[in-house]
Amino acid sequence: MEARTVNNLLPAAPHHDAVGCLVAIELSKKSWIVAVNTPLADKISRHTLKPGDGKELLDLCERIRTRVARETKRRVEIVSCYEAGYDGFWLHRLLEAHGIRNYVIDPASLQVDRRARRTKTDHVDVERLLRSLMAYLRGEPKVWSVVCVPSVAEEDDRRLNRERGRLINERIQHVNRIKGLLAIHGIYDYQPLRRDRMLRLERLRTAADGQTLPPRLKAEILRELQRLELILAMIKTIEAERDAIASPKTETEHTNAKKIQDLAKIKSIGPEFATTLIGEVLYRSFDNRKQLASYVGLTPAHFQSGAMCRDQGISKAGNGKARTVMIELAWLWLRHQPDSPLSVWFRERVGKLKGRIRRITIVAVARKLLIALWLYLETGLVPKGAILKA
Repeated sequence: MEARTVNNLLPAAPHHDAVGCLVAIELSKKSWIVAVNTPLADKISRHTLKPGDGKELLDLCERIRTRVARETKRRVEIVSCYEAGYDGFWLHRLLEAHGIRNYVIDPASLQVDRRARRTKTDHVDVERLLRSLMAYLRGEPKVWSVVCVPSVAEEDDRRLNRERGRLINERIQHVNRIKGLLAIHGIYDYQPLRRDRMLRLERLRTAADGQTLPPRLKAEILRELQRLELILAMIKTIEAERDAIASPKTETEHTNAKKIQDLAKIKSIGPEFATTLIGEVLYRSFDNRKQLASYVGLTPAHFQSGAMCRDQGISKAGNGKARTVMIELAWLWLRHQPDSPLSVWFRERVGKLKGRIRRITIVAVARKLLIALWLYLETGLVPKGAILKA
């Protein structure tokens, strides 16, 4: 799943007068496996439900609640969890709306047996998930990482930049396919992204004998060009909507339009970088700068074992799209904000050196810049020495 924002959260304090019932859900397209632990029995019970049937899951939870409340004569609180994945967050919102405290878990954060071969079934996975939930509620927050679930509006706001990214990749694929087809006949100077691409296609001649393109090859290239034009039109539509959000002159329903507009005021930051950073990172709140940098994966990962102690570089454990954007933005910052203290700091340490040292230092610039932009949006303090657009 693309929309994953991982953060270690402390478990909410349980109600002292409530009896806890724990539910773990293993989701798949074939079936849902539900593991249940109640105070009435030490044994874990398992139930198989139809996939995607939220009503059946709610009915099961209600039956559990009723039976435990009848036996214990106390109020019952159900706590559930499932791994983030294909199904997204709709089930989380459904459970929360019906009074069930739910946690969405990052699957990569769950510890597994490191043997070469291990038993792997849905029943084993759901029991391991339930035991992790027990440990988490006992006060062990490091047992897994809980996903910070965005609201429906926040999730919808990210669609523009993510769809544009997918369309850009499709555009590259079609361009490379057309160039590859023409290279078979020794044609290397055709540019599919030019406006006169159709007219230039009619003029192409093979390098071997100067003849026109074979009919089936030409037909395939025409179909590729038609798909390419459709993608270009879609990208243009998305970019127009994105630019409207970043412009203070237009009204929009985007929940973070003000943040995007404030970010786009700084020189070197355009509408694409602004919408991506806000949609992927800065739409949510962070407690401190370390938490912010860790979310993007720009914090160093230390390694220490006995007498050996070294730095492995950045962890790369956070939002990969946001990390890529910040590295690109750091290079642009050096070009368009050359007199800022951050650019001066980079030049003092790198000088005229090239290669690996520049790539390492630019990561530090990206981390410092991200923190400066976060403080700018939170407090209104413009990054020191930054130039604003006219």
